[in-house]
Amino acid sequence: MAEAYIVEAVRTPVGRRRGGLSAVHPADLGAHVLKALIERTGIDPAAVDDVVLGCLDTVGPQAGNIARTAWLAAGLPEEVPGTTVDRQCGSSQQAVHFAAQGVLSGTQDLVVAGGTQNMSMIPIAFASRQAAEPLGLTDGPYAGSEGWRARYGDAPVNQFHGAELIARNWDISREDMERFALRSHQRAARAVDEGRFDRETVAYGDVTRDEGPRRDTSLEKMAALKPVVEGGRLTAGVSSQVSDGASALLIASERAVAEHGLTPRARVHHLSVRGEDPIRMLSAPIPATAYALKKAGMSIDDIDLVEINEAFAPVVLAWLKETGADPDRVNVNGGAIALGHPLGATGTKLMTTLLHELERTGGRYGLQTMCEGGGLANVTIIERL
Repeated sequence: MAEAYIVEAVRTPVGRRRGGLSAVHPADLGAHVLKALIERTGIDPAAVDDVVLGCLDTVGPQAGNIARTAWLAAGLPEEVPGTTVDRQCGSSQQAVHFAAQGVLSGTQDLVVAGGTQNMSMIPIAFASRQAAEPLGLTDGPYAGSEGWRARYGDAPVNQFHGAELIARNWDISREDMERFALRSHQRAARAVDEGRFDRETVAYGDVTRDEGPRRDTSLEKMAALKPVVEGGRLTAGVSSQVSDGASALLIASERAVAEHGLTPRARVHHLSVRGEDPIRMLSAPIPATAYALKKAGMSIDDIDLVEINEAFAPVVLAWLKETGADPDRVNVNGGAIALGHPLGATGTKLMTTLLHELERTGGRYGLQTMCEGGGLANVTIIERL
């Protein structure tokens, strides 16, 4: 049976909104990790079959197939192609799936999967507004669709509404979310102090560490924040941070490993993606995880470490309730509430951290999942070698 191996995984530190990476062209962020990936593996870059990068809001500097632009901006061979993926927040995790599927099919041997995003430069959902407004289309992607309205009515379709629904449906209090958010910051600060991210990150100029963790936050400070929605439970303190960054992995076949003298660090054990209610939107990791574990013939107890994106605290807390996962195995180095969520880059950022933490702790299996716009969720299970 064919295998898809992870040979290397790198990321930039994650920059805060208007932070140290905010003025960096997103193609240059992508180029930075692509160059580091090639240097660390020592492969001939001309041997790469394809470059698949995730990116959302592809207007301005993020337009024009940024996977191709980033590869060329890195000074790498022109004959190597690239393509850009948008599966919302799961874009670069999906890039890994496409890369692994190419290798598993036997049609490709070396594929780069990653993502890049500068949210300081291009705010979330800016692209759709910029593209639509000159055409007089100001009501978003769902308004005006008779089929959509017949199925879902006029219910709001946005992540904040979805997060509020999850908090209500799973009876997650604001205090529960704030305790979880505080723990994310504490875990992230500890990981930074202990150098857990040092091996996986490649500094960009003066930005050598993740800028997001707030060491001075407290339950009292979070309790003083206003709700995002009037009368709601959600606040900025329990939400992921606007961020900038890039990340990349090299996926290789058994043939490529032998031909290029590579040392695989993990294998892709399972990959899948599932959908759920697009109005609640962010709860899809729950059924997607159940589906993945069943397909893989595993239970949650077989998983040594989990990375589930902290888009909002209730996403993870509801997932923990439904799966029965051990919280001490989940986001052990903090998550997006503390470390940030550079949209298109987050999938491979999380996988980079998952791989390195499995190696640090000696764990065997790691599971990654994340909520995505439209009520979607990718799940990837990797096995450390």
